[in-house]
Amino acid sequence: MTTRRAVLGDAHVDRAEAAKTAFDAPFQTLITESAWGTVWSDDTITRRERSMLTLAILAATGSFDEIPMHVRATANTGASADDILQAFLHVAIYAGVPKANHAIKLAKQTLAQMEEEEAR
Repeated sequence: MTTRRAVLGDAHVDRAEAAKTAFDAPFQTLITESAWGTVWSDDTITRRERSMLTLAILAATGSFDEIPMHVRATANTGASADDILQAFLHVAIYAGVPKANHAIKLAKQTLAQMEEEEAR
């Protein structure tokens, strides 16, 4: 849970935990232990690099609903807006321009929201 909170932030994790039911509790346990406890906690590559990989994989597989959350996570992983763009340019070449185009649109919206929130 420590890594999940460090990457996604306490507010996101608290919302996910509060919304957890008996139905999805096993799934929440799976992602907390596997994704966050094992994969994201491994220090072979940096969180910045892992963040960029995650964004590229999400875009390449068309998992667009997860992109805003992981763009927000870059505030905690050290990946910059330029890093995000480079990941999506790579997606354009290897997975297709339409997927990268949509991912870039979502990233632009999310980064703009983050700037607005920071200005408040």
